Amino acid sequence: MTLRLGLVAGEPSGDLIAAKVLQGIHQACPELSASGIGGPHLEAAGLEIWEPMNALSVFGYVDALKSLPRLLSIYRHVSQRWLTEPPDLFLGVDAPDFNLRIALKLRRHGIPTVHFVGPSIWAWRYERIQQIREAVSHMLVLFPFEVEIYEKEGIPVTYVGHPLADAIDLEPDQLAARRLIGVPDDARVIAVLPGSRASEIRLMAPRFLMAAQTLAKRDPSLVFVVPMVNEQRQAEFQAVLDQYPVARLKVLTPSLVQASDAMPLSWQALAACDMAMVTSGTATLETALFKRPMIISYVLSPWMRRIMAWKSGQDKPLLPWVGLPNVLSREFVVPELLQDDATPEKLADSFWALWQNQSQRAAIQSKFHGLHQTLRCGTAKRAAEAIVQVLGRST
Repeated sequence: MTLRLGLVAGEPSGDLIAAKVLQGIHQACPELSASGIGGPHLEAAGLEIWEPMNALSVFGYVDALKSLPRLLSIYRHVSQRWLTEPPDLFLGVDAPDFNLRIALKLRRHGIPTVHFVGPSIWAWRYERIQQIREAVSHMLVLFPFEVEIYEKEGIPVTYVGHPLADAIDLEPDQLAARRLIGVPDDARVIAVLPGSRASEIRLMAPRFLMAAQTLAKRDPSLVFVVPMVNEQRQAEFQAVLDQYPVARLKVLTPSLVQASDAMPLSWQALAACDMAMVTSGTATLETALFKRPMIISYVLSPWMRRIMAWKSGQDKPLLPWVGLPNVLSREFVVPELLQDDATPEKLADSFWALWQNQSQRAAIQSKFHGLHQTLRCGTAKRAAEAIVQVLGRST
């Protein structure tokens, strides 16, 4: 019997892990056919592309409003096709604002739904649990603590680990990374990750660079490496760097450094460094998986703070931590300097205190090693097995 899978992945990271999951499902169900929205990795894994993945890529509320007509058109197109020819299961990968709406519509017509990568209801907008309960037959979550949340709410859930923990080596090769990016073997290296969005470069880069200037005065031997995600961010960062120059700072770009699928530029910087200054987000988890002590920081513009407070009904996150390593550890393993505390002076002082405390850095690295082992459990295989089980119950 041929099984049909509907699938939507809206981000490059989702495209990559979803392709591995789809390959695992195909091994258990060779006759399965899959269609929906994805990128090149999913297409190579056998997904029939109805809409390109980049059509769902929006950054921030303004971009989302501008893209709303296009997103609504795509939503109507794919949901109607699946209602006309119902799949045996719908799999939404991340992109919760889009995928949960499709899942709700399909589930109301009797189609089982699985959502992979739970939205961060543990930090913002917990009330979305009601939508998830109605829309999702089974949740696949990345973090162990999420299981208790969904079980308490009566939503079937499986912990599958985090794909980054599978992709990053337990013992990164620092020497090889330094040689790859052209940093001396014995250098004292600090990675600076100011973010991947224009707003983050605008708000975080000046603070990080001024802090780096202070650190460079305290230790002139320090080498700073800054990875860039693309040429546009590079140009924006360079404009800030021209205002706040830092001695011995190396910007890592694809045109200057050999980059590969196995080692993105940010990973090269993290593998090579001794410590990092990181803008809050997935990069903090990557830094932890590379076992690098860090300072986490983030600043929202007043306008964005008002929008988030309006949309979520919250003035601050539900948890006392923002950075993922601290959230997962349930304690302040590394410092967080947010909003008014994210001054260049406080960033430099907090970083320097940790830089000087070797025993504390060793303790942080030990905690990060344990965290890596907890999250490293074959995410693609676990997810595929859970989806196959749901498929088996629905056929």
